[in-house]
Amino acid sequence: MTHEPAQGTIFVQTTLKVLGGKWKILILWHLKDGARRFSELKRLLPEITEKMLIQQLRELERDGIVNRNIYSEVPPKVEYSFTEYGLTLKPVLQILCSWGENHLKHIE
Repeated sequence: MTHEPAQGTIFVQTTLKVLGGKWKILILWHLKDGARRFSELKRLLPEITEKMLIQQLRELERDGIVNRNIYSEVPPKVEYSFTEYGLTLKPVLQILCSWGENHLKHIE
């Protein structure tokens, strides 16, 4: 299917609206191999503030990319994982990783 250039721009804008920003792709990268607790994500992304991590996870949850699973324990256990729809991003994340690796070699 061929798209008009302007239409392609709309698709890229839509993608950036969902995945844009400094943190979302990094959060998703850390979820690609399975569920993670909030504290694990915070440890894996030490530069992110707790407030920003919460905000980004909520947005990913709202967009249907991430599940928030709450377990009835004391203290409560909360895990984040990909939704079935979110799993469609795994190949995109892998391509971004490969591109970054090639880019680092290119600029050396």
